[in-house]
Amino acid sequence: MANYQDIKGFNIQSKSSDPVPYAQELADNPWAAAWASGGAMNTARAQVGGAGESATNALVFGGEEPPESAKTEKYNGTAWTEVNDLNVAKRLTVGIGTTNTAALAAGGYNSPGYQSTTEVWNGSNWTEVNDLNSAKGAGGGAGTSTAGLAFAGVPGGPKATCEKWNGTSWTEVNDLNTGRINLASAGVTNTAALAIGGTIPPYSAKVEKWNGTSWTEVNDLNTARSEFAGSGTSTLAIAFGGTPGTKAITESWNGTSWTEAADLSTARYALAGAGIAAPSSVAFGGYTTTQVANTEEWTFSGLPPSTPVVGYSDSIKGDMYYNSTTGQYKAIKDGLSSATWASGGALNTGRRLMGGFGGSASSGLAVGGSMPPSYNTVESYDGSSWSETTEINTGRKPLGGAGITGTAGLIAGGSAPGSPEYKNETETWDGSSWTEANNLNTYTARKPCVRGAPTSALAYGGAQTSPNGGANNEEWNGSSWTEKGDMNTARGGLAGAGVNAEACLAIGGEATTPAGPSIVQALVEQWNGTSWTEVNDLNEGGTGFMGSGTSTSAVVADGYRPSGSSPGVTKTEFWDGSSWTEIADTSTARNQGTQPVSSSSSCWITGGYPTITATEEFSRSEFVIKTVTTS
Repeated sequence: MANYQDIKGFNIQSKSSDPVPYAQELADNPWAAAWASGGAMNTARAQVGGAGESATNALVFGGEEPPESAKTEKYNGTAWTEVNDLNVAKRLTVGIGTTNTAALAAGGYNSPGYQSTTEVWNGSNWTEVNDLNSAKGAGGGAGTSTAGLAFAGVPGGPKATCEKWNGTSWTEVNDLNTGRINLASAGVTNTAALAIGGTIPPYSAKVEKWNGTSWTEVNDLNTARSEFAGSGTSTLAIAFGGTPGTKAITESWNGTSWTEAADLSTARYALAGAGIAAPSSVAFGGYTTTQVANTEEWTFSGLPPSTPVVGYSDSIKGDMYYNSTTGQYKAIKDGLSSATWASGGALNTGRRLMGGFGGSASSGLAVGGSMPPSYNTVESYDGSSWSETTEINTGRKPLGGAGITGTAGLIAGGSAPGSPEYKNETETWDGSSWTEANNLNTYTARKPCVRGAPTSALAYGGAQTSPNGGANNEEWNGSSWTEKGDMNTARGGLAGAGVNAEACLAIGGEATTPAGPSIVQALVEQWNGTSWTEVNDLNEGGTGFMGSGTSTSAVVADGYRPSGSSPGVTKTEFWDGSSWTEIADTSTARNQGTQPVSSSSSCWITGGYPTITATEEFSRSEFVIKTVTTS
């Protein structure tokens, strides 16, 4: 007997538009930071004090017009309005406060000397309150009008002194490790702050972090500078402008390291900034060849990588629906819908011939590589920036890496000056340290392809004697290497894919002819745990390119290809388990960089020849929408 569903069928969803794949949405609406013009101050000036919450809520006070100024202006995100003046005209004052209705102006300079006076702003008027314990100017500040911090500066400096404000009076607390003047600062409380750069002398990139009790040195800025500004918190901040010269540089801080971001539109120094959250800040005033009134607002736009695309979770492979706008029935099938590369954080040290591994565009390690004389630098990626971490025990290049996360993996092979030059060492990574493990049975002079996981990996290809390509193949079981069946075609400089020792791809590379010259290859071989089988070739052969993914779903990017010139091409090809398709190009041509192992839908590439620091992140959707027809 038929049931109700057999008779009546099943419901089909009605949608007004097709679901948008996540990768396509990222491409259409990239997540990026930029400075945009805001309303100009009524009075141009430099060496101003600043306070405020965001690009729509700021306060500027004091400064040099010349002479020293007492003027105060309030910003609402569109225009500045003049409000009541400071009681004492001064420049180089320390500005403290997280809103334009409550702030502190501490210290500063008014001819003939530096001041210890402190004034508090209540949204309407400035009132003199208890002085600093010592006169200072050109220092840094953090916190609020009732819980502030003032540190560094002059005279008698560069000072390292630090004072804490409790809403009534100032108390001396532990000094900075390094005294300095004209620094930038960030922080929204008097228990957590950053002291950034400045002049020691000379110009400094040093950064120190305050925990409420003491200062600790953390990672330096990329560019040493002075007379610049900062905003944000001790874990999320930006620093912008400055000197020597007249700089537009902006660097962003993620709590661990600094990354160069979008420049100011107007390069300047002796400016101020405000904003308690780095994604929404404002820069104002300063000096170019004269005092300026320019205001710029810092905002992010586009789709945050961590935010699901509307409708994406409903795009389930196998679904059918009716598009009421086009009047078509549609189905969601397996396939390649869209792919895109986007800029990521730059390596701290550019290099090539690294090993690498990781699970996605937001994790992984870049290991070793060509960076004389050490060859042992390791950097860790969090999806935004690279941080130096524990070095490998044996520095080398070129080497291979295997691992499907950034917290567990292994490296093997390579070479470095010394005796022996060629290395067969293996090291394993536990997320914090490297441990020497059993060696490969056969050393490789050129980069072996190592793919898989920390307990199940394959090392194949490379070369025993350059330029002859190697066909050797070894399997790692978590403790030792065992020789397995060789590849059909010996070669070095190949790319690979695979997340365990039972299924891998050997892609492209260089092989020699009987006459001796090295020939770039397009051939691809697939390993099934027992033997290698030739499968469909790349669209264009290459060497020194980067691969990621599995034996049935992989991507290879860039590399040296016959169609291009040094340092390579920007081509990307996608493997769907049976054939290769050309997809989105990268922005930077390179070869001999590195790429994580495990994903063909979310990965990065970084480094490469010639000494590249650029990182690019790849995102790919895994479905395609098909119109249902009767044919």
